[in-house]
Amino acid sequence: MPLDSLAAIDRAVRTGWSRDTCDPVDRPDWSPANPALGQCGVTALVLWELLGGELLLAPVVRADGSRQGVHYWNRLAAGIEVDLTREQFTAGERVGEPAAVAVPPGPPTRLATEHTLLRRRVRDSLGLAG
Repeated sequence: MPLDSLAAIDRAVRTGWSRDTCDPVDRPDWSPANPALGQCGVTALVLWELLGGELLLAPVVRADGSRQGVHYWNRLAAGIEVDLTREQFTAGERVGEPAAVAVPPGPPTRLATEHTLLRRRVRDSLGLAG
């Protein structure tokens, strides 16, 4: 994938984020000041649909050692990791070591509405059908 294409995807994804595409768990805290918050799952899946590769999943741990949640991002076929949502984390949160996870067949069951909305916005922005 040419770098200009990845840059176009990055722009399309970031433009597509909103409170409506945010994970409902994070939705009360979502704001335009931190638009990546709660977007990792749907963003990683949309990127995987466009670029292939692997989905990566890692725990997110707070400074006190308690688990905050999980974080998804992508590893492309060339081994390059692409994480468009890493800036959502605060200085007191740490993303752990990732593991590649299988993409379930068919559309997602959790975050289905959020995924469909972001997918449509990104594909429309990129001029892609479907």
